[in-house]
Amino acid sequence: MDVDVGAESQLLLNQCVYSSSFDWVAMKLYNFFRSGTSHRLRIALNLKGLTTDYVAVDLRKEAHLTDAFKAIHPQGFVPALDTGEQVLIQSPAILEWLEEKYPTPALLPPGADARAHVRAMAAMVGCDIHPINNRRILMYLRQQFGANEDAIQAWCTTWITDGFNAYEALLAADKHRGAFSYGDAPSLADVYLVPQVESARRFNIDVTQWPLIAAVDAACLQLDAFKQAAPMQQPDAA
Repeated sequence: MDVDVGAESQLLLNQCVYSSSFDWVAMKLYNFFRSGTSHRLRIALNLKGLTTDYVAVDLRKEAHLTDAFKAIHPQGFVPALDTGEQVLIQSPAILEWLEEKYPTPALLPPGADARAHVRAMAAMVGCDIHPINNRRILMYLRQQFGANEDAIQAWCTTWITDGFNAYEALLAADKHRGAFSYGDAPSLADVYLVPQVESARRFNIDVTQWPLIAAVDAACLQLDAFKQAAPMQQPDAA
């Protein structure tokens, strides 16, 4: 018989993963405090009420390129999520898995049209901004093309500005939107947006030029799930 549980009870149930051997096992999150993809996954886990063992992978020391880590994630990327039964890689896939495995609270709204809209906003960040500004791309620009820090700054500013201009336009066009990117609760779009805003600030980009994005970011940062996921709150940030 199906039993209906409330959202609060579901959050409590979410705090562990039940393995096929009937033991409660903690998930392991392999991540780096300043990684945008790790940051977005930490937010989603917090919103779902899920706890993990934090396993730091220090990108500064090239820990992600070791044979030991590549045995976990062949690409040598963070994050990776060990569920106790399998290791999940690629943050979009992990986020979709979380939404299917732990549907409450939902990160996607009801209805195909609304879900497509939220996924599109997430993809604007996840496909068109973040990948061309992440660490390995910037290192390649420095090492292979001799880009100095002014060139790196110009590169990042160009693509963040281009993406944020479009995201801001979508926010402005949604006349029924609440305090968040879509509706009145954080969604997958916010999970992607907030880490990118953090990254923009790290590159000294003034996010106040996008007042709607800045307001969404501020609303999200009022929530513990976002506060606790912040880079400087992580154990490897010291």
